[in-house]
Amino acid sequence: MTSPQVFVTNFNKNFTGVSATAAGVVAAQQSLVDLRLVGRALPNCPEPISKQEAVRMSRLRPDGLPFAIWHVRRNTEMRAAIWARDVLRCPIKIVFTSAAKRRHSAYPRWLISKMDAIIATTPEAAEYVDNVWSVVPHGVATDRFVPAPDRSKSWTDLGYGGRYGVACVGRVRPEKGTDVFVDAMLKILPQHPEMVALIIGRTASEHQAFERKLREKIAAANLSDRLIFAGEISAEKMPEMMGAISLLVALPRYEGFGMTPLEGMSAGTPFVGSRTGYFEAFSDHGRNGTIVEIGDVDGAVLAIETWVSKGNCAAQAVRKFTQDQYSITREAAGIQAVYQRLWDGESRV
Repeated sequence: MTSPQVFVTNFNKNFTGVSATAAGVVAAQQSLVDLRLVGRALPNCPEPISKQEAVRMSRLRPDGLPFAIWHVRRNTEMRAAIWARDVLRCPIKIVFTSAAKRRHSAYPRWLISKMDAIIATTPEAAEYVDNVWSVVPHGVATDRFVPAPDRSKSWTDLGYGGRYGVACVGRVRPEKGTDVFVDAMLKILPQHPEMVALIIGRTASEHQAFERKLREKIAAANLSDRLIFAGEISAEKMPEMMGAISLLVALPRYEGFGMTPLEGMSAGTPFVGSRTGYFEAFSDHGRNGTIVEIGDVDGAVLAIETWVSKGNCAAQAVRKFTQDQYSITREAAGIQAVYQRLWDGESRV
């Protein structure tokens, strides 16, 4: 019996942005490497094994290779991998993906310093960590996120009303700029009676008061039936949503990378985004989306109205850009190249 070549960890019970990016790449990696998902299940991925089972399997070397690789993305996952390698002496190396575009606090910095190789998702993220072996941007599953045959019908079928819709996607909290989206839509919706706006994402207990204030503001404007808290939508249903809306709006105050514009673009949907994450690169100098300053409600209003007025004229170009530059197969190949360099005994270049 031998070990699998790669263990990809997912210990968070909630489906977060990190979970979404891991799910996409794991699904693509299955054709490249003998892989096991460890911890919590992810959509379109193999059934996970437990952490204990992963450690047991990691005591053996993969066939023809000097060690297995644990690919981790969170503090708890780094800690488990370090324990398996340094305390239990399992023949493994640890790869960490870093997206943060700010200095990590002391404990994560210590964990990151113990990694054998680091993959940064952007050049900016690479500036905040050492031992970066490669910059590999996240990719999107362009075979799942596809344009709707009839966007208008797809929107109608969702049942939210109106003739067309726009949406922001992400956890409801100040950092994600949910309030900026609400303030922008309160200005736009009265002027566009056929538009409906969706707020898609869960609200943690500590942000319930934040959501309540937004709901009160929306109700005071008599727009509760057109500016809708849709709650969390499953990963399986998200491609349908992205193909049905006419515009994706992402206005966070901070974002390490930001996948939602890419998911929308793959489905032929342009975006308006704040100047954070990797949104400016996605926009391709304004061809795929418009970037506004963080917290700029009036700028967001102008950008949203401009894109809505264009209809679906950019759908084909937006999708092609995503297929060419940010496909999940590109990301998987970039990650695989780092694995291979480790197995080949190379050092960071």
